Amino acid sequence: MRWQDELFARFLGRLARTLSFSRIEFRAEIPSERRRIYYFNHTSHADSVLLWAALPKLQRRKLRFVAAKDYWDTSALRRYVAERCFRAIFLERQPKTNEERQQQVSQLVSQVGPAESILLSPEGTRGDGHQLAPFKSGIYYLCQAQPDFELVPVYLENLHRLLPKGAFVPRPVPCRVVFGEPFSLQEGESRVEFLERARLRLLELERN
Repeated sequence: MRWQDELFARFLGRLARTLSFSRIEFRAEIPSERRRIYYFNHTSHADSVLLWAALPKLQRRKLRFVAAKDYWDTSALRRYVAERCFRAIFLERQPKTNEERQQQVSQLVSQVGPAESILLSPEGTRGDGHQLAPFKSGIYYLCQAQPDFELVPVYLENLHRLLPKGAFVPRPVPCRVVFGEPFSLQEGESRVEFLERARLRLLELERN
């Protein structure tokens, strides 16, 4: 990453933390040598930036965004922010078949370095800030393909009010970022069992 890109990423992160009056909570130690998948409830296009800004510097440097191609690759500015500032991996938002899902996993595996972590939303699309949608299967297949990944649920509160759908200018509002305890895919765990367990881990952070 060029120093100019890193500087702009840090500016965006500071702006997100300032406007959100963000309260950061860690339910477990974040520093880790293991690769991680930070997954979160997606309600705003400010989600990923605020989550990134809440992490310690070392973890930020190893983190790559998983970004929806149909949104982040539609203008020069969006592409610059995603690709150059946050080293995003672009994926199509809605794979229609299992073959397309497996292709997405292969694409992720081929682009993520052996020491890098990733940030993604398993819901597959933005929610309304009140209800967590069922998780898509991609996160399960990714953990099958790369079992060394450790998963960390991150609950984001009030981001749908910070930058509502259709808005271009953030409006200051108190927000909360809660990092949960890490866990991994268990041996023999089915897709349905894993997705439900991962979803419940995120919901627990909302309730507590």
